[in-house]
Amino acid sequence: MIVLDRVHKAYRMPEGHRVVLRDVSVTIPEGRSLGVLGANGAGKSTLIRLIAGTEPPDTGRILRGGRILSFPLGFGGTLHPKLSGRENVVFLARLYGIDEYDMAAYVADFTELGAYFRMPVETYSAGMRARLAFGACLAIQFDVYLIDEVTSVGDARFRARCLQAFRQRMERADVIMVTHDFETMRAYCDAGAVLADGRLTLFDDLEDAIDHHAALMRSGTDRLEDAA
Repeated sequence: MIVLDRVHKAYRMPEGHRVVLRDVSVTIPEGRSLGVLGANGAGKSTLIRLIAGTEPPDTGRILRGGRILSFPLGFGGTLHPKLSGRENVVFLARLYGIDEYDMAAYVADFTELGAYFRMPVETYSAGMRARLAFGACLAIQFDVYLIDEVTSVGDARFRARCLQAFRQRMERADVIMVTHDFETMRAYCDAGAVLADGRLTLFDDLEDAIDHHAALMRSGTDRLEDAA
């Protein structure tokens, strides 16, 4: 269970402050996989980073109930650009207490990066970085996987491999996902949330969340608010 307790998050902008989360209090239950929807810039990626603990809230607190959260896939800070793919994987293995040789072998096989696995990540394309981040995350058994758009990167065959691998993981884990691809979200998630105007609304059914988000987009009310 993940609890956001009166969480407030804003960013300083030239015209004032951009409010992303406005004193949000919600509980994300165990055993559900959540798809997060919202307009571009609404703060979905910020929400993922807050839940992961890679970014702090301005006020309020986030309770994670002792569950193990993955690093957020799609977050650029996960991989060090000067290290090779293998060196990044070995670092993560040591950080999470995983056998580094087993993890490196799994990621090398899953990503199919070939010789690039031993080259600096800064030489990778966006798709190759996504493969590496996704493979590294799958190599560790987390309780909750945090995903920010990464499953939409790559060719159809790689996305199919990701889906199959995640279905195996989801037998014992949940997902919190941000993506603009509704079909990808439907493949992974059974519940939804809509982030709009600094408010996060949870829906027990993903289709209800998608319908609500679509209605906001049509009406033009799914916009960001500024606070001076």
